[in-house]
Amino acid sequence: VQPDTEDIECGLEDEKRGQLQYSLEYDFRSQELKVGVKQAADLKAMDSGGTSDPYVIVYLTSDMRKKYETKVYRKTLNPVFNDSFVFQIPQAEVAESTLVMQVYDFNRFSKHDIIGEMRLPLGDVDFQHVIEQWHELTAASKNEQERLGEICFSLRYVPSSSKLTVVILEAKKLKRMDTHGLSDPYVKVQLTLNKKKWKKKKTSIKKNTLSPYFNEAFVFEVPFSLIQNVDFVISVWDHDKMTKDDQIGKVFLGCRATGNQLRHWSDMLANPRRPVAQWHSLQPVEDVDKTLGLKSRFKLPIPNS
Repeated sequence: VQPDTEDIECGLEDEKRGQLQYSLEYDFRSQELKVGVKQAADLKAMDSGGTSDPYVIVYLTSDMRKKYETKVYRKTLNPVFNDSFVFQIPQAEVAESTLVMQVYDFNRFSKHDIIGEMRLPLGDVDFQHVIEQWHELTAASKNEQERLGEICFSLRYVPSSSKLTVVILEAKKLKRMDTHGLSDPYVKVQLTLNKKKWKKKKTSIKKNTLSPYFNEAFVFEVPFSLIQNVDFVISVWDHDKMTKDDQIGKVFLGCRATGNQLRHWSDMLANPRRPVAQWHSLQPVEDVDKTLGLKSRFKLPIPNS
């Protein structure tokens, strides 16, 4: 069922971002919130061909680290997702939390554009029955757009030789870290095994830029028997001569990753011997570190291949 267009407030045509149909159900016994992402309609076209490649990110403001993501639907402005996600949230916290659903346009070789979002304060919701309704998408709130920057790199894995090759290609729109409004960025590439730091390498430093171009390749030996237990952490740093270097942001890939990071890792494993390049948005350092749960600063002995 399409939304009733008469219920939608009139606005300037270019501000229309589309609508999202969702469902909500709270189980008071198990203290679980079940969120259904049903479908979207009349999404704003983000690609030059007049379509988009939409997917939806769902999270609660009470726990920003736990984010779910639907599949990407190619070349459509009316995707049917029929996806559902479960959040564990105590009844006492429900009224304090807001449900956020953001519709993005997937791009392999550039930043994913946000089409629009809906924010629903859960304190306003009557959970005595299951809710299913349409909601108009609005422009993303400002702090969602205060990005740390993006990084593009390619991954290639050859199981027969145990060679994992990463090429750090470039970064852009990095957060300004220096007083003169620029940064001196470099990238650290680190492998962790079973949540412990294992191997690391880093790029050269690029002076006075927020859009550095690296094109630097690093090869790691990772036996196929260990590939499931490896996390691949890429962090962007600002070099300082006088003080400690600052971390701008980081991303991690591997079988424990989610969303775009997991998709990139899976694409690499599904295409052995072929480099797979993709852009990623940098995440706050604390968020990634908490998710990774790193235990140790020590380097492990390299296992026999």
